Amino acid sequence: MITSGDEIMDIGIMENQLEIEKVDTREKALRINLDPSKYGVFAEIGAGQEVARNFFRVGGAAGTVAKTMSAYDMTVSDSIYGPAKRYVSIERLENMIEHEYGLMLERLKNSRGADTQFFCFADTVKARSYMANDNSHGWMGIRFQSKPGNEPSTIILHVIMWDNTNLQQQEALGVMGVNLIYGALYHSDRPSKVIRGLLDNLSTKRVEVDLIQFSGPDFPDIDNRLMALQLVENGLTNAATFSSSGLVVQPAELLYKKAILIERGSFRPMTKATMDMIRSAKSQFIQEPSVEGEPVEVLMEMTLNNLSNSGSIDHADFLHRADMLNALGHNVMISNFGTYHRLAAYLFQHTKKMIGIVMGVPSLREIFEPKYYTDLDGGILESFGRLFKNDLKLYIYPQLGTISGSLITAGNLRVAPNLRHLYSYLVENQYIQGLRDIDESCLPHFSRDVLQKIAEKDESWELMVPELVVKMIKDKKTFGYSD
Repeated sequence: MITSGDEIMDIGIMENQLEIEKVDTREKALRINLDPSKYGVFAEIGAGQEVARNFFRVGGAAGTVAKTMSAYDMTVSDSIYGPAKRYVSIERLENMIEHEYGLMLERLKNSRGADTQFFCFADTVKARSYMANDNSHGWMGIRFQSKPGNEPSTIILHVIMWDNTNLQQQEALGVMGVNLIYGALYHSDRPSKVIRGLLDNLSTKRVEVDLIQFSGPDFPDIDNRLMALQLVENGLTNAATFSSSGLVVQPAELLYKKAILIERGSFRPMTKATMDMIRSAKSQFIQEPSVEGEPVEVLMEMTLNNLSNSGSIDHADFLHRADMLNALGHNVMISNFGTYHRLAAYLFQHTKKMIGIVMGVPSLREIFEPKYYTDLDGGILESFGRLFKNDLKLYIYPQLGTISGSLITAGNLRVAPNLRHLYSYLVENQYIQGLRDIDESCLPHFSRDVLQKIAEKDESWELMVPELVVKMIKDKKTFGYSD
């Protein structure tokens, strides 16, 4: 192990070690400093210059650092990078990277471009201050060459900082910055390894990464929706989002100050019933007095449990579902929220407007099962207290009885005898509402039946899903379909 900046370890030996264990921040910074092919600039606004400081502390920084700077004054910052509506934003970060990387090439390309991989690291951060205790977050990115003379690629991420003091947040930001630079310079051929390495020597109690974007010639086949999934899979965040156009977006940007309607499901595939659920729920939701006239964000949520098959997640299958939901015009959230009260708490971090959760009768019956709340001291009562403590309602899609064929609704659902009074209270006070104006012809359509009919080559499955989904399944041979 390396114990000081004066001790030099053979780069090849160190590389083998790095593959089998998490590496200390000092070792990562020193390895970069001792690698004569890596050279770059650092531009940091907010939380000091903690990333660059890590390289200076271990020694040998002259081999890595071409320049460091920090334009804290807004007028100075605008004069360098151009005016910005917000200083902690992806737009400001991109301007910083563009300016500093271009300037570095202009000055150094002729003198050392033939044998140097240039990089530019930048961050713009709002850390905890003495004046306010609001959310601490920031944008961080790197533009880099994977080989001397190559066109550069870029990795950008959004970071949330949870430490209670400014000093702790600075330290955490410095560690993550080193992790990002190290991952980009040595593991750009394996983006999943870059993601897993971001939390080396950190924990999600200190930092969270809820967005990451890979772009450029080194990532020609990268789908950033899959990278969003891997953030959740690897525990870097509880939820990630992407828009109907397939672009990953910061959840706070998507949800801020909006009324939110969300439907959870596996969507494998989307059926006419799931389409009817969100249609009827939206028409009812926008008529709520607290929602009328407000901007509404509609989300389709897939949890890790929805995506897993025997404990593993098929990434290709995930992308098929993502393509389908995007083609139907839906924004998507990926989360690890097993219970609805955790989902509600997360959404209310981003908005004070009303939230509507859409579900079918089977899911409603399931949330009245006490076995899911054994981790809470107050059990099911505590769960419902957390779920409904703000302006939230459940919108329930009916179900056909499997034996009688009669309609089971929010109004006639039977729960356990000891929970009937609780259920009646929630229904009577309209925390739980049955959906109106549904299309009853959609009720028999279940995803599992569609998959079974596809496997049996029974063409009647085509009547159970939207026409666009039929076309996509046939064109891409998804969900087991074959000619």
